[in-house]
Amino acid sequence: MATVMQRIKDIEDEMARTQKNKATAHHLGLLKAKLAKLRRELLTPSSKGGGGAGEGFDVTKSGDSRVGLVGFPSVGKSTLLNKLTGTFSEVASYEFTTLTCIPGVITYRGAKIQLLDLPGIIEGAKDGKGRGRQVISTARTCNCILIVLDAIKPITHKRLIEKELEGFGIRLNKEPPNLTFRKKDKGGINLTSTATTTHLDLETVKAICGEYRIHNADITLRYDATADDLIDVIEGSRVYIPCIYVVNKIDQITLEELEILDKLPHYSPISAHLEWNLDGLLDKIWEYLSLTRIYTKPKGMNPDYEDPVILSSKKRTVEDFCNRIHKDMLKQFKYALVWGSSAKHKPQRVGKEHELEDEDVVQIIKKV
Repeated sequence: MATVMQRIKDIEDEMARTQKNKATAHHLGLLKAKLAKLRRELLTPSSKGGGGAGEGFDVTKSGDSRVGLVGFPSVGKSTLLNKLTGTFSEVASYEFTTLTCIPGVITYRGAKIQLLDLPGIIEGAKDGKGRGRQVISTARTCNCILIVLDAIKPITHKRLIEKELEGFGIRLNKEPPNLTFRKKDKGGINLTSTATTTHLDLETVKAICGEYRIHNADITLRYDATADDLIDVIEGSRVYIPCIYVVNKIDQITLEELEILDKLPHYSPISAHLEWNLDGLLDKIWEYLSLTRIYTKPKGMNPDYEDPVILSSKKRTVEDFCNRIHKDMLKQFKYALVWGSSAKHKPQRVGKEHELEDEDVVQIIKKV
């Protein structure tokens, strides 16, 4: 393990020494590929010996969505969890109070959202220091991440945490790279681009692919992709998670300082202790989770507005709705009646591929 960490440090030092320009792009791309491989090796150790050190905390996923609280020790994550969910997570003014993963559940707009208070992250987590590996492995399973920052020193902590999460293959508030990478049996490396590219040329692409022992592939770039984007696609293990920067303890800073912080994107100011703006934070969590509420309507009865079926905005067809209720429902499915913004008329008779909108009402008609 020490040798892998030493090699990571050596490469990071070499990258820091190397000037960024067109002549060094090829060399830096190669170093980035080596670094990505070493990080993967560090975080997914071989199965020889004890259990895999890269495993997360064993917390059963429950509810409709999972939100992780990540931050340095003593920034107020436990207080925030207690205020939002009523779960008791020990609160103290000394560091590392939470040494395991504490789950709580918020019921909000009919959805059950599991909130995880992950132990305070420390610098070097991505390199296996502290319990960082377990923290970030669990963070990878979340549908949204809240990075909790102390209003006194938010920017330095923000950069350090982002670096740790990035090193573990978590991409915050980003979409997957819009490029196609397809391996083939022969024909060498072919690079085509439908946009002007300033970061990647054929030589750099060949160097990165060579590091992964890939000698035949077709690569199509649809935008000005970087070496990091190409490595992310080749690695294939990246997760793209929406993130909110929760700046806590705003009661301890001036109005002028708060106005400066207000320019941060994806930002929500709160005071967990004084319960300031917790409603605003919940609204933002809801927006970033991008959930869709669908109400059921049994035949001859009124819709059930108390207990909606919760779907992801990316998987919200009638088929997804049926699978969420019971996996056998599709076998008996004839058609569905839909009331709401996705229906052209009320009700509209639709098939299982119909896309539902938030707060639609659905009645399933079964085969006789």
